[in-house]
Amino acid sequence: MTSRDDIMIEITPQVLLKAYSCGIFPMAESADDPALYWIEPQQRGILPLDTMHIPRRLARTVRTTTLQVKVDTEFEGVIDGCAAARPGRRSTWINGRIRALYRELFVQGHCHTVEVWDGDRLVGGLYGVAVGAAFFGESMFSTERDASKIALIYLAARLIHGGFVLLDTQFVTDHLRQFGTIEIDRDEFHRRLDLALKHSAGDFNAFPTDAAPEQVLALVERAATA
Repeated sequence: MTSRDDIMIEITPQVLLKAYSCGIFPMAESADDPALYWIEPQQRGILPLDTMHIPRRLARTVRTTTLQVKVDTEFEGVIDGCAAARPGRRSTWINGRIRALYRELFVQGHCHTVEVWDGDRLVGGLYGVAVGAAFFGESMFSTERDASKIALIYLAARLIHGGFVLLDTQFVTDHLRQFGTIEIDRDEFHRRLDLALKHSAGDFNAFPTDAAPEQVLALVERAATA
């Protein structure tokens, strides 16, 4: 982790994209702290798209759920959900500067959301940033069982179909480990990141937004057995 930034230094969306291409990302100490820290973990979490595992029970849920998945329709709702307090976590690292920066990236088409809806109610989702053939997952949330997991599966299918080769999770959690997330050292991460940036850029919008659950599952499972 690098030192706390000077709050007078302007961090633009362009600076943020450059930081991602160098393997670093910003976080705040809390929602009330206007300053940002630049983070570069010594150990980095990634979810290999060619070995992703979908638990059997969760696959059944994806096939049978009445929840709907949408893409890039509700940035504010997703970041609100990611920033909200939850059991075991009173504070958040998503401050006003984070919100503003990623909102601008969203408008520019670099930041994306995958959203899970129960009718007209947003019950889960995630957001992240696409640079080249790399996707940097930032945060996810869920207010209904399995909603964030469903969002992650749909994200993986979209990335695979769109030609992405790297899904960065930043850190490894029990939630992510069940899907096959692994931890690699910083040098290995930079090697994979360099390859992703030299690769043909991924197309986040190539996958149909109305893809059937079976199509989503088949795409992820096929990539894991290729």
